[in-house]
Amino acid sequence: MSKINFLVKYFKICFLGIVFLFLNSCKEKVNDNSIFFGGQIINPTSNYLILHKNNTTIDCLLLDSKNRFKKSFNNLTPGIYKLEHIPEYQTIFLEPGDSLWVRANAAEFKQSIVFSGRGSSKNNFLMDMEINIENENNFLSSKYSLESNLFSKIIDSLVLQKKNQWKLMDSINKLTQFAQKVTMASYVYPYGTRRERYALLRGTNWNTSKDSVYFNYRQFLNLEETDLAFFDPYIDYALNFLNEKSLDSSNYYFQIKQKTFFNIKRLQVLENKIKGRELKNNLARAIAYDEILNFDNHSEHDNFLQYYFAVNSNTKFLGEVLNLHNDIKKMYTGSSLPEIPIQNSQLDTVSSNILFNNKSTVIYFWSQSQMNHYRETLRIIEEIKIDKPEYRYVGISIQPFNQMALEVNEILKQNVDDQFAIINFKNASKKWIITLLNKAIVIDNNGKIINGFANVFDSSFANEL
Repeated sequence: MSKINFLVKYFKICFLGIVFLFLNSCKEKVNDNSIFFGGQIINPTSNYLILHKNNTTIDCLLLDSKNRFKKSFNNLTPGIYKLEHIPEYQTIFLEPGDSLWVRANAAEFKQSIVFSGRGSSKNNFLMDMEINIENENNFLSSKYSLESNLFSKIIDSLVLQKKNQWKLMDSINKLTQFAQKVTMASYVYPYGTRRERYALLRGTNWNTSKDSVYFNYRQFLNLEETDLAFFDPYIDYALNFLNEKSLDSSNYYFQIKQKTFFNIKRLQVLENKIKGRELKNNLARAIAYDEILNFDNHSEHDNFLQYYFAVNSNTKFLGEVLNLHNDIKKMYTGSSLPEIPIQNSQLDTVSSNILFNNKSTVIYFWSQSQMNHYRETLRIIEEIKIDKPEYRYVGISIQPFNQMALEVNEILKQNVDDQFAIINFKNASKKWIITLLNKAIVIDNNGKIINGFANVFDSSFANEL
């Protein structure tokens, strides 16, 4: 983003902030110790948002009849939070004295978010960095074949560009030291991640001199940042650092990254390289989820868990991992599909057991905020129906139905008797292990699971029916 575009966007946001403060000045009085947080969600996919900090739910923010929410907090500590509107979430940074308003369209959640009010500049900067750096992925994917010195020069140039944007933003605003650390980390560590990814892709193609020069950037990055222990860009960097350190010279990363022995090695490197207990626990949790959600490794998970027990000291995280492990067992072939409440197209709550219908059934999933994915899923399902007409094909929205979703299904000419919606995603995703929209579940006419971890987009899916 050029300086001119950055300034245009900045002054536009300032104008929105002035309007927001004018409209709310008679309603909300924010003192130096409290935080006001409000906003509006266009085309919401549920009637609430959830505010998280450090993987803990802080509050549930209900939307009113105009899809708005607002609340004043008197006891929030300054730091990194996550605002979740299922299935999307966004990182935000809150400090006492902030009076923050957020507006977003759930149909294009991240691309549409705009913050206004006191505290908006740092949050708009975080949002811009995330989107801009993500948009560079296609460009950088063509550069991983370059020699390390050339790749480093490209990364250095991109870092300098973001640094100049940060300086401009910081010069206009009076950021606290904490806000400066987080906003700088939002671009410094993603580029650290890209350097680590380059090293993983190059594998053993190093020599001593190139190695020492290329990895020089690590001395400027801190692996003991307690303040950033739950900040996604920082966690991504730390995990990729651990990946590179765990890779033996004889191994190729993409061949072994799904192997249990590699995840155990990552835990061992984590124990030796990371000192902060909170950060260590969060990274160990991320590695454990990578391993446990790899269903092909299930027979080796008990061995992995022994190592995880030794590294992790957070009892809550331990409970989460063990519960996930046990829930996966319930989705294995021959088990009965766990029962959950779902919503039919008449908006009545019914039991998922009605899906059996004395017929083998393919259950696929879709999101009201990802309609392109839904259309592509339907295209694949329609092709499969031709070869496998003996199955029933049931679509399930991961959010409760709203009028727009019902109209979309009508436009797409979907049989309403085969369309349902999840009422409580947190409960349903836990019981059915819904981690990706590509997921499919295949059950027989008695509700017994044939395949609890199928993938609609897998080229072999149709042949496995």
